[in-house]
Amino acid sequence: MDGLDTQRRRFLLGGAACMVAAALPKNALALPFTDGERRVLSMTSINTGEHLNVCYFNGQMYLPNELNELNNLCRDHRRNVSTEMDKKLYDQLTAIYQKVGAKHPISMVSGYRSPATNEMLRKNGGGQAKKSYHMTGQAIDFHIEGVPLAKIRDAALSLKAGGVGYYPNSGFIHIDTGPVRTW
Repeated sequence: MDGLDTQRRRFLLGGAACMVAAALPKNALALPFTDGERRVLSMTSINTGEHLNVCYFNGQMYLPNELNELNNLCRDHRRNVSTEMDKKLYDQLTAIYQKVGAKHPISMVSGYRSPATNEMLRKNGGGQAKKSYHMTGQAIDFHIEGVPLAKIRDAALSLKAGGVGYYPNSGFIHIDTGPVRTW
């Protein structure tokens, strides 16, 4: 009887673990990358005019020097300070770029924002969130020349990888690596 009770306990515990896992929030990237695939970003800062075309993942690992270059490009241009951006954000951009079949570089409107810059923009009525993911290096606002914003938004939503904001009147899409949500 002991063996049967042990099997039942294992079965019940396994079932309970599956139920808990199913109830957890989903924040997994549905990225279209294959094993060993290089990831390249071509991006321009509309605020500084700087441009990068860089392979930041060589198919096996993230490349620290190239990530630093991207982090510098995404810096708070008002205060000339940068932070370590979330690598998943760069992966989202790369996946979106591939999904929409873009031909032109990504035009970055806003990447990292220092808390001081974020607060200054908020006080001037810019609508920035008090706890913006831009301040933690987890958000970017962008557009891609020749690609309708709605198509970029749909590609971002299909990833189910974080927040997606659609700002057609301002001409950009916001993505972040926070919880999956849309506005």
